[in-house]
Amino acid sequence: MPPAKTSFVCLPCRASFKQPYAGAWVRRCPRCGKELVHVGSAFAAPPRRDTEGWRVLSVLLHAGVRFHKSCCLGGPGYRPRTLREVRERMAYARRTGEPIARALTRPEVP
Repeated sequence: MPPAKTSFVCLPCRASFKQPYAGAWVRRCPRCGKELVHVGSAFAAPPRRDTEGWRVLSVLLHAGVRFHKSCCLGGPGYRPRTLREVRERMAYARRTGEPIARALTRPEVP
């Protein structure tokens, strides 16, 4: 049986690649040569022309949020899709002192 594939992303190119995961060795983008970011197997890339979607994805990835499947839930859980949702959760994190990654994955902001 072939090894399972997982997603890697190049933020400057707005490109996503499914590749077998074979440890922590560095993968390079075939377009620009920059290092790819491992995002997980439950990732669905926004369309290349969706600049807002890629900005949201960039914020999530820089905060350490990834898209790995959970054995119990069947998916990665909630992830914001708009900049408005990101701004709400970032403001909540600043107000309460909650870690940014946890605030970004919160389904609702109290």
